[in-house]
Amino acid sequence: MELGIHNWMRSETIATTIRRVSALGYTRLEIAGNPEQYDTKEIAKLMKEHGLSCWGSVTLMLGERNLLAKDEAQRAKSVQYVKDVVKMVKELDGHMVSIVPGTVGKIVPDGRPEEEWKWAVEAMKEIYDYSEASGILLGIEPINRFETYFINRAEQALALAAATGPNCGVCLDTFHMNMEEADMFDAIRKAKGRLVGFHVADNNRMAPGMGHLNWEKIVATLKEVGYDDVLSVEFCSPLDRTPANPYPDSIDENPENLSPEQAKFLIDHGSSAVTEAFYTMLTSRSFNTLSKLI
Repeated sequence: MELGIHNWMRSETIATTIRRVSALGYTRLEIAGNPEQYDTKEIAKLMKEHGLSCWGSVTLMLGERNLLAKDEAQRAKSVQYVKDVVKMVKELDGHMVSIVPGTVGKIVPDGRPEEEWKWAVEAMKEIYDYSEASGILLGIEPINRFETYFINRAEQALALAAATGPNCGVCLDTFHMNMEEADMFDAIRKAKGRLVGFHVADNNRMAPGMGHLNWEKIVATLKEVGYDDVLSVEFCSPLDRTPANPYPDSIDENPENLSPEQAKFLIDHGSSAVTEAFYTMLTSRSFNTLSKLI
């Protein structure tokens, strides 16, 4: 296995992230789903210079992005957005795109279950045809019930993947599995043969090793099902605004390169722009916990 990391967790230029994670020992990058922000030729050059390669991307389903929206035009725009993410990954010689089908933070359905399922399958099939032609794998990602009402567990993601196409898979995330699965290890086993990505954060969404998850057993179970690809670090540090805060200098009061969209995403997830020292600690802690297990 290899260790990768997302780049959306801190408001800094991607060049800064690439230099940091490469120096800490990471070999893969899972780039944020903001294709309009990136010059893929320049990023590919930067990654090559620092010994990194692109693993894939994760869709940022914010605002009007929703593959199961009632409005047909909204669904069409959302499909095009995911296609643009696939195109970006293709240009970076990446491998996969993790897809959250519904809008993150949306908890009120647009239609009846059978209607939303139909809309989601139709949208996924259109994206799937495009991704197959591009040689990029899709992984449907379940996230917890407080962020979406639609796909929360591995078995739901597997059902949508099966309805989409034979090469469509799932991308599981330890933070969400810890909340939603009766047995996260059983969920990993059920995904055998369909697991195209794996996101890692501890139960408190801090760096692996800073909570109670059994990382030795998680990695052993991944090896058991034959997953030998990338573990993508995706912590999102919660804020503590009380005197009990163990990291009092963690909030960056003057963030660099923070878009309104990214700021909203971080705030909605109970986080904020974090300082360079705090982010480096989380990134380093993640690597040190996982590298000895893979």
